[in-house]
Amino acid sequence: MTTATPLSGTKRRLSRPDRQRQLLDTAWALIRSEGTAPLTLGRLAETAGVTKPVAYDHFGSRNGLLAALYEDFDVRQNAIIDAAMASAGPTPQERAAIVAQRYVECVLTQGREIPDVLAALSGSPELAAVKRRYQMAFMEKCRTFFAPFCRGSALSSAALWAMLGAADALSDAAVRGDISRDQAMAELTAILLAMIGRSMAQD
Repeated sequence: MTTATPLSGTKRRLSRPDRQRQLLDTAWALIRSEGTAPLTLGRLAETAGVTKPVAYDHFGSRNGLLAALYEDFDVRQNAIIDAAMASAGPTPQERAAIVAQRYVECVLTQGREIPDVLAALSGSPELAAVKRRYQMAFMEKCRTFFAPFCRGSALSSAALWAMLGAADALSDAAVRGDISRDQAMAELTAILLAMIGRSMAQD
């Protein structure tokens, strides 16, 4: 079976989702090579080969672009963690280890780009809204995932917030090279197990 070849000089018009994917991939590549400082919608449009209004139509502002990048990362991170949770073993040790491994690996895979995006968005309402939505979803996911070991006493919100803060700090330290990947995973696993243990002790 053969497919038609576009006429020379013509360009295929991308659907809106495909165009957004192209723009996000281009933005990630720019951050990887140049950091977030020079990333503007104009620079993105030029690099992606589109007009500036196209970039503004998709993201609205530079903060909107950065928030979309954070959301793009979190969507992929959650998909990986969901798959890992679905195949995890039955013990708390196995479950804690798989969450710790996937969380740290997701951040390491993205490298320095995510810390750069977070730093650029610091204090912005766009980041606050997107970040909180994904934080709440991840914590609820962990609450459900570890519920079988908590004997009816659900993990507290305070414990989950503490765990999430530790997960981010350890992952960022691993990205910077301050600690190793294995150290970050081992410490996060221990924190998750301690959280579960405290919940069991309160029953």
